[in-house]
Amino acid sequence: MTIGDGQGLRESRRSGWLLWVLLAAAWLAIAPWRPLLDPDEGRYAEISREMLAQGDWVTPRLNGLKYFEKPPLQYWATAGLYAAFGESEGTARAWTVGLAFLCLPLAFSWTARLYGRQAAAAAVFALAVSPYFELLAHLNLLDGGFAFWMTATVYAFTLGQASAEGSTAEKRWMLLAWLSAALAVLTKGIVVGVLTGGSLVLYTAVEQDARPWRRLHALWGSALFLLVAAPWFILVSSRNPSFAQFFFVHEHFARFLTAVHQRVEPWWYFLAMLFIGALPWLAAVLPAVRRGWVEEGLDNRFKPLKFLLIFSIITVVFFSLSSSKLAPYILPMMPALASLIGVHAARRAHFVRNVAAFAAGLMVVLTGAFIVYAIKHYASVPPGSLPWLVAAAAAAVAGAVAARSYAPGGSLRPVWVAVACSALAWQGALSAFAELPGRSAYRLAMPIQSLIRPETQLFTIGQYRETLSPYLKRTVTPVDFQGELEFGLQEEPAKGLTGEEFLARWNAATDALVFLDPKLLPAWRGRGLTGRIVGADINTVAVRRP
Repeated sequence: MTIGDGQGLRESRRSGWLLWVLLAAAWLAIAPWRPLLDPDEGRYAEISREMLAQGDWVTPRLNGLKYFEKPPLQYWATAGLYAAFGESEGTARAWTVGLAFLCLPLAFSWTARLYGRQAAAAAVFALAVSPYFELLAHLNLLDGGFAFWMTATVYAFTLGQASAEGSTAEKRWMLLAWLSAALAVLTKGIVVGVLTGGSLVLYTAVEQDARPWRRLHALWGSALFLLVAAPWFILVSSRNPSFAQFFFVHEHFARFLTAVHQRVEPWWYFLAMLFIGALPWLAAVLPAVRRGWVEEGLDNRFKPLKFLLIFSIITVVFFSLSSSKLAPYILPMMPALASLIGVHAARRAHFVRNVAAFAAGLMVVLTGAFIVYAIKHYASVPPGSLPWLVAAAAAAVAGAVAARSYAPGGSLRPVWVAVACSALAWQGALSAFAELPGRSAYRLAMPIQSLIRPETQLFTIGQYRETLSPYLKRTVTPVDFQGELEFGLQEEPAKGLTGEEFLARWNAATDALVFLDPKLLPAWRGRGLTGRIVGADINTVAVRRP
């Protein structure tokens, strides 16, 4: 290599880093401005806020009540961001949306290492134009972070198995897989073991190859895993005797085996989610799956694509068998599936162009569907939604135009522009959705913030709006309600009130606010609820005393 060649390589690397930075900026562009959505975004923002406010980093709380549905890694990270940069929509979303973004360079680096840059670019593009991945990845859910740690686990495992047996690289990648699995457990629990262990068992059975088990570096790996994952579980259990039964039995086994969470969906539910996620490149799925299944393997016989395919199958089947189904559950398989698509599409000249054009058409159709939906359900399109709808459609079309200049073997910049445009388009669509009435308590909470003083008593009757507390920066006393707070109220029943207890407290108060469903207001007026209405949306009315 000549000096000129080395300089060109360095410039190419600098240019590559710059493109990733610009793509990250596009990915995060609207996250700080979109109101938090009910219920999940408000819930995870509030748990982190209370963790920081109370200084208790062991026992998560929601509305002042113990909340053990999920482990604390995201709460820790978000509370840390609050402490460093203040509480806002941007800091509430930064951890999960940022980790979801990192799935893109993760998919690129893994696919490029094993199958080349063109396959990597196609993989990133496939992931970025997926409606399912994009929409969920831009929400303050646990699933974006979980998808990152699960993807890191599976990618690191396959790279370890693809390395020379007994090499330093094998050990390094396998220890990274164990570490990522521990962080995935701290994000969403022990389902990690089912997905990864089930994938390894099925791969071994299909290939009749037990060597991956001998290359797990299980002694050092399990020690690292326990060192990272176990301390919180031990500590929280020592402080809360009821934790183990609720978290492991109720939240894992009962959730899977029974309808206790009332999230029952048909068996094909996740196939429908997968269809939505793969819609822009649906025609490539079966050929990509076929290629992954018949992969010849590397020099050491390990078949990375086949393992990714098996991991994807295990993920869909496991959650389809569960009695509790929620749309984000299969998000961790999307980067793996995108890598399969990327390898299949690497040398297909029209893949990126055709998919970008389809995605643009899909966004235009969805824009029209949104307008019809808003008019049907709300009699008009919220004025705040229209600019976002126009921007979303324009960004998608711009991405399709940019993709037209891409050719396999050429510059990857058109792909990166199309990816950035897709991220902006789906964020625009989410922002339009957030403008619909009742999707967030933001517009209810902000005008009444000035009415709330430290001594103001806050109550909520028959409901718990998750986005109220993050905006009011206060917990509320629930009246005749359990819902998400059921376990916490069982642990600390004095923190909830019956209707009669509330009325006694209300009539004795000199400074109080209560939130309730507008449909319940006439009945409560009849029971003696006095005070004036100081705010309302379609889901909640706020009444103040005096």
